[in-house]
Amino acid sequence: MSTDVDDPAEQSTASLVTGIFGDLQHLVEQQLLLARCELEWEFRQRLAGVEVIVLGMMIVVVAAIMFCLSGAHLLYWMTSPPGTDQAWLPLWICHAVVGVVLVVVGGIVMRVGRSKLDSIGSTRDPASDILQEEVTWMNLPKSFVSRWNRPDLN
Repeated sequence: MSTDVDDPAEQSTASLVTGIFGDLQHLVEQQLLLARCELEWEFRQRLAGVEVIVLGMMIVVVAAIMFCLSGAHLLYWMTSPPGTDQAWLPLWICHAVVGVVLVVVGGIVMRVGRSKLDSIGSTRDPASDILQEEVTWMNLPKSFVSRWNRPDLN
């Protein structure tokens, strides 16, 4: 492994400082790129969870329409003379059964979407946690930090 390191006698302080700032700039750019990628990934995961929840809500809306139809057919069945309906099971009961099934399916789909969203919050990237920890330590008062024996911050 070869490195291009000049003789320390030949390097000036200005070139060293320039190199340090260049490396620092490169590290900051990489950290920002990593944070951006993390945010994009998390956004896509949350969007997928929201899409599942919306699908479940649409199924529940169809179930509500079925219950409305069931109510209309119940009203018709109650006002019609006895013996006019030849079916073994009245139509309003059929609509109600379909509505109940759709509510159950929609609820399950929304529950799956919710668990998908909850699972996203529990998986965090260690790089973000380390960065957050360092920011927290940097914002604490010096007297508090010295109690924790962190020589790099004293």
